Amino acid sequence: MAVTIEDLYRSYGVLADAKDNLSQHKDAYQVILDGVKGGPKEKRLAAQFIPKFFSSFPELADAAINAQLDLCEDDDVSIRRHAIKELPRFATGENIVRVADILTQLLQTDDTAEFNQVNAALISIFKMDAKGTLGGLFSQILQGEDIVRERAIKFLSTKLKTLTEDVMTKEVEEYVFAETKKVLEDVTGEEFVLLMRVVSGLRVLQTVNGRQQLVELVVEQAFLEQALNPADPDTVDRLLQCTRQALPLFSKNVHSTRFVTYFCEHVLPNLSTLASPVAELDIQLEVLKLLAEMSPFCGDMDKLEANLNMLFTKLLEFMPLPPEEVENGENSASEEPKLQFSYVECLLFGFHQLGKKLPDFLLDKVDAERLKDFKIRLQYFARGLQVYIRQLRVALQGKTGDALKTDENKIKVVALKITNNINVLIKDLFHNPPSFKSTVTLSWKPVQKAEAVAPKRPSTEEMGAGAGTKKQISPQPRRDARQIYNPPSEQRGGFRGGRGRGFGARGNRSRGRIY
Repeated sequence: MAVTIEDLYRSYGVLADAKDNLSQHKDAYQVILDGVKGGPKEKRLAAQFIPKFFSSFPELADAAINAQLDLCEDDDVSIRRHAIKELPRFATGENIVRVADILTQLLQTDDTAEFNQVNAALISIFKMDAKGTLGGLFSQILQGEDIVRERAIKFLSTKLKTLTEDVMTKEVEEYVFAETKKVLEDVTGEEFVLLMRVVSGLRVLQTVNGRQQLVELVVEQAFLEQALNPADPDTVDRLLQCTRQALPLFSKNVHSTRFVTYFCEHVLPNLSTLASPVAELDIQLEVLKLLAEMSPFCGDMDKLEANLNMLFTKLLEFMPLPPEEVENGENSASEEPKLQFSYVECLLFGFHQLGKKLPDFLLDKVDAERLKDFKIRLQYFARGLQVYIRQLRVALQGKTGDALKTDENKIKVVALKITNNINVLIKDLFHNPPSFKSTVTLSWKPVQKAEAVAPKRPSTEEMGAGAGTKKQISPQPRRDARQIYNPPSEQRGGFRGGRGRGFGARGNRSRGRIY
C-alpha cells in the first residue's frame, strides 16, 4: 500500500516527539523512506524528512542515502532540487566521500538552477571535510563519464581558489597535488590547462621548490625526451600549451633550460615546416616569442655553443642580404627584400640572452667568412630599420589618447616598440668585441606605465604582440592575462600521444542511474 501524506506527517510526529528514544521507532523512519515511492507531494516531504532523522538510524544509513538519491534523479526537477539541497546533511563520517561522489555525478545536469544547487552543496560539504569531498570528486574525474569528468575538473579550477586557508589546509593541498598528478597521466589539452590552473594556485606550491615541482609536471607532459614531429599539429600544440603553462613559473631560481634547449635542438631546425594547430595562428612567430620569453631564465646549458649557433643560423635566415647593384647603380631586384622585424626581435633577444653566457661566440666560434656575411646583413637591416623608425615617429608624432587607439595607430605603436628593441640589440652587436649588456622589454610584454607618444619617446600604450612588415599581428593581452589557445575537443589520450582511456570498459552509465 502506497504511503500517503498523512502517513508521512504521522511518522514525522512520532519521531519528533520521541526525543531521546528515536532509535526505538525504526518503523516510523521506514515509512518516511517509503515516501519516495509516492506521488510528487509525498516525495517532496520525504526529501525533507529523510535527512532530518538520518543520523538517528545508522543501521538504515544506506537505505536512507539510496532513497534520497532516488529523489535526486526524479523526473520532476523541483523534486530533484529539494533532494539535492538536503544532500549535505548526509555527509557525515564515512558517508562524506559517497555524498561527494553523488554530487559530482549530479554536475551533469543541464538545468541551470539545479547545477548551481549542486555546486552550492559541494561547497557546503567541502567546508565540513575538504579531503573527503576531494576523494569523491577525484574518483569521478578518474573513473566517471566524460561529461562528469569535464565538469568536475572545471569545478576544481574555479572553486578551489575561493576556499579559505582553514578549509584548504597544507594536508588538503598536498592531497590535491597528488591526485592531480594521477589525472595528468592521461588528459586532453583543455584538461591539462585547467588542472595546471588548479595546482598553480595551491599555496603549498608558492615556493621555489613548489614552482620547480610544477615545472617538472609540465616537463612530463611536454615529452621533451622525444624528438619533435613538426608535421603533427597535435604534437606541436602540446608543446605550445606546455610551454605557455611553464612560462609563469620560470625565474632566476627556476630555470627554463630544458625548454630552451629543446626549442634550439628540435624546434628551430624545423621552424619552416611546423604544422599550425589553427589556421590563423602564425606558428613561426608564436614559437619564436615563446623562446624569447624563456631565454632570460635559462641556466647552464650542456650544448651552449651548438644552441647559440642554431639561433645565429636562424637569425641569418631572417636578415636578408642587400640586393645586388647593376652597372647603372640601381638594384637588380624588382623590389627591396622584406624586413621581418617581429621575427628578428625574438631571435635577436634570444641570441642576446644566451650570448651573455658565451660572449666570445661571434669572435671565436664563427668563421671569418660567415661573420663577414653576418655583418653585411646586419648593416643592411640596420639601415632599413632606421628608415622605418623615422617613418613611424613621424606618423605618431603628437598623437595621444583616443588617437592612439585606432587599429592603425596601435599597430604603429607596437611596430615602433619592436624596432626600437631591435635597434638597441643591434648596437650591442656592432661593438668590438660584441656586447650583451643592454636590456630591453619584449614588445608584447606589459609595461608599468603608458606614456603619450613624443617624437623620440613613443607610447607603449595598448602594447600587444609583435608586428612586422611581413604580417601585421593584432595586439594581444598582457602576459599575466595571456590567452592560451585551446584546440577543439579531442579524444582523451590525444594530449598524451593517443593512449586512450578505455571508457567503454567502465560501462556506459547514463543519467538515469547514479551510483
